Parts: sequence; C-alpha cells; structure tokens
Amino acid sequence: MNLGNNLFKARKKVGLSQEEVSEKLEVSRQTISKWKTNETVPDIYQAKKLAKIYNLSLDELIDFDEKLLVIKEIINNSSEEKINKINWTSAWSKKYPVLAKYSNKVDIEKYSNEIRKMLDSLMLNYNFNKLDSMLVLKDILYHEWKDN
Repeated sequence: MNLGNNLFKARKKVGLSQEEVSEKLEVSRQTISKWKTNETVPDIYQAKKLAKIYNLSLDELIDFDEKLLVIKEIINNSSEEKINKINWTSAWSKKYPVLAKYSNKVDIEKYSNEIRKMLDSLMLNYNFNKLDSMLVLKDILYHEWKDN
C-alpha cells in the first residue's frame, strides 16, 4: 500500500490542486506534499476530511483503486434496461472461455433443478423476491468458492 500515491490519485480524480486541498483542511501545501511523498501521513481526523473531500469512504481512500472506482461508477450509472440487454455469458466468456464451452459438457438441467430448489427456498423462507434470491445465492456461491 502506498498511501501517498493513493492520496495523489484521489486528489487528481476530483481535480483539486494541493493548494486547494490545503485550504480546505487548513494545513500548509507542504503538508499535502509530504503526504504525497509518504514523508508523513495525515492523522485520522485529516484522513476522514480527505475522504469526504474526495467523495470516498475512508477504506476507499486508503485502498484507492481508480479502476475499481470507475467500475463502481459504471454499475451505479447503469439502468436496469441496459443491464438486461447485455449477454453476460458472452461478455464474460472473453475472459473465462469455459463459459462459452460448458453447455456441451454439463448436465445443465440437473444443476438448474437444484438451483431452482435453492432459489425457491430463499424466496419462501426469507420472503425474498426472485432477483434478491438470485443475488443472495450468487453471493453465497462466490464466498464458498473464494473461501475453499
């Protein structure tokens, strides 16, 4: 982790100069410069103010990843209509070729029936709608895969 680099990138993303940030925080421009070069670090109160200035959570500021923020912005600005038009299997198969090939090998009906039972169970037991049930099941599946 390079906090100074994160602070620099976050500041540039919102289009502020060191001088402008220093005025907002009531510190010297040299202080901002020292943070950027990792000579010193902001205290927790200054860090919270920086996060607010940069429209980030404190965690996002500490682990600033501009590409990840762009992805989050795209997701937040995508309409349900646009999302429904995307062929996600085709899109993801460019990165994960198995998605383009598995349907010829896997007994899809078998797994579909099991997944349907789990989705129905989530809807019945927790009063989730169809979409929420799918999202919960997807999240459980992801964590099961990631943790094992």
